[in-house]
Amino acid sequence: MEQEKYVTDRAIATTVFLAMEIRKPILIEGPAGVGKTEVAKVLAQALGTRLIRLQCYEGLDVNTALYEWNFPRQMLRMKIEEEGSLSAEEKEHLIFSESFLFKRPLLQAIMEPEKAPVLLIDEIDRADEEFEAFLLEVLSDFQVTIPELGTIAAQHRPYVVLTSNRTRELSDALKRRCLYLWIEYPTFEKEVQIIRHKVPGISEQLAEQIAAFTQAVRDLKLSKIPGIAETLDWAVSLMALHEEALDPEVVSETLGCLLKDRDDIVRYAGPRVEAMINALAVMTADELPGSRERLAAAIDR
Repeated sequence: MEQEKYVTDRAIATTVFLAMEIRKPILIEGPAGVGKTEVAKVLAQALGTRLIRLQCYEGLDVNTALYEWNFPRQMLRMKIEEEGSLSAEEKEHLIFSESFLFKRPLLQAIMEPEKAPVLLIDEIDRADEEFEAFLLEVLSDFQVTIPELGTIAAQHRPYVVLTSNRTRELSDALKRRCLYLWIEYPTFEKEVQIIRHKVPGISEQLAEQIAAFTQAVRDLKLSKIPGIAETLDWAVSLMALHEEALDPEVVSETLGCLLKDRDDIVRYAGPRVEAMINALAVMTADELPGSRERLAAAIDR
């Protein structure tokens, strides 16, 4: 995973390894932006296989996730065959063939012909409980029945990763079928590593200051706590501005890269950010890993 530039730890690596060995789905939960989806992407890259993604949302139904028939094309073909010599049975067999089938993500994963793909079912907690119940059957057998074509079983059992932000509680039945992994916000050391891997050319000082500042910001009363994605966006933005260290004025101007709520930006931009950056500026490199509480406290002085 680290060869694919994913900074991991033994808990994540062990869970992914076990999922590959015993072919069980992984259910990954944790705050938004901590790298849950990235696990599936990195797994597909490491295995050299296809990533198939099903993005869940409220109202997602079986047809959208599994398959649909291409009705306009079927009707057109029926029109063409009106004067043909095919029997009614042959016409039915023709228009209900695989060439008229829209393969949605679940069916694509089951019918992948060459090698086992990675199936990412992203934000399963956003889907309805009815869809979750349907998913149990698919994950158990990796086969589906299409009335017009019969039962289709997976030639290569997919590797499955489900992610959840815990907007609702998932069923025990789904959890029992999965290995469970919780990914928390990274430690200072891990966040510095991630910044180094994902933002080539960044100075050591800037990477450490960004990590220390972001760690402290997560302790503030925010509407939306920044995840790793926001940290990386901010690091790239500061690199684009040719910054070598955090500057109070530049931090206030780029705070929208890190905080994604207007009230949060209004509350902390200006004097409060300046107080945190001034406190950060006098710290040595050895003090940065434990600076979280000191930086948050600087706002209230």
